Amino acid sequence: MQENQLDNFIKLLSKLPSFGPRSARRIALHLIKNKEKIMIPLIESMSLVNQEIKNCQNCGNLDISEICKICQDQKRQDNIICVIEDVSDLWAIEKADIFNGKYHVLGGTLSAMSGVSPNDLNINSLIAKLQENKNIKEIIIATNPTMDGQTTAYYLLELLKEFNLKISKLAHGIPIGGELDYLDEGTLDIALKTRSEFN
Repeated sequence: MQENQLDNFIKLLSKLPSFGPRSARRIALHLIKNKEKIMIPLIESMSLVNQEIKNCQNCGNLDISEICKICQDQKRQDNIICVIEDVSDLWAIEKADIFNGKYHVLGGTLSAMSGVSPNDLNINSLIAKLQENKNIKEIIIATNPTMDGQTTAYYLLELLKEFNLKISKLAHGIPIGGELDYLDEGTLDIALKTRSEFN
C-alpha cells in the first residue's frame, strides 16, 4: 500500500512542468526526508493557495480578491491593455517593471493540434471589455512568437479591427547581449523582417 502511494506521489510530481520521472523521484525523496522543514509547510501552503487564490474577474490574473491589485490600482493607465497568453507572462512583464497599463489574460493560445478554439480562451470577455469601456485607446498583443502564439495574434487582430483603437505587438528579434552565431533561424528571420531604420 505504501509503495503504491509513493509511486502515485511520484507520478503526480512528474506531471509538473520541467519534471520528468527522474526529477520527480529526487523531489519526492527530498520532501520525504525533510517532512518537518519542507513537506508539511508545503502541504499547508498548497491548501491555502487552493482555498484563497482565484482568477481576477476583470483580467484573469491570480489574486486573493475577486478583482486583482493591478486592476484596482488607480495609478495604472486603464486605456492601454496588454493581452497575454498566461499569468506567467504577466508576472514576467511585471518583474521587468516596464509597463504601467492593465492586462487581459487569454488563458492559452489557439491550437488546432490541441483542439483549443476561440471559445476555450478569454476572448469574448476581451471584446465585451472593449464594448463597455470606450476609454481604451491601445491593445498590445503580447502573445509568444510561437506558431500558436502568432495564430492567436492574427485572429485577435481581425477581431479588433472593428474597434477604433491602436493595435500593437511586441517587437521580436535579437536579445541584448546575444550573438548571431547562437541564435536560431526563426529568431534571425524575425529580426531581419522587423528591422528598423538605424538613426
